[in-house]
Amino acid sequence: MNRQILRDSFGWGFLLWLFGYILGMLLFIVVPPAILGWIIMPFGIALTLWVLSKKIKSNSFQYYVALSVAWTCIAIVFDYFFLVKVFNPADGYYKLDVYLYYVLTFVLPISVGWRKRNLHEKNI
Repeated sequence: MNRQILRDSFGWGFLLWLFGYILGMLLFIVVPPAILGWIIMPFGIALTLWVLSKKIKSNSFQYYVALSVAWTCIAIVFDYFFLVKVFNPADGYYKLDVYLYYVLTFVLPISVGWRKRNLHEKNI
C-alpha cells in the first residue's frame, strides 16, 4: 500500500503537472499568456478525472484526501520553481486561473474519492 500511495500521489501528481507544463510551453507560441491557463484547464480537468477514475484503484476516502494534498503541493512547488522563478513573468503568474487550478487540483481527488466511497458502500 505504501508503494501504491507514493506512485499515485507523486507519480501521477508529477505527470499531471508535467502535462500542463508541456502543453503550456507548446501553446505559449500561439496563445496570449493572459488566456493560456484558461485554455489548458479543460484538458487538465479531463486528464485528471480520467486518471482518478481509471488509474487510481482505492475506495478509501482518506487515500483521495492524501492524493489531493500531495497533488496540490506538487502543483504549487513546481509552478513556483519552474514557472515563476525560471520565467519571472512581467505581469506576475498568480491570477484567477492559477488559483482556480490549485483549488481544482485539491477538490477533484476529494470529489472522486467521495463518489467512489459512496458507490463502494452501496455495493457492499
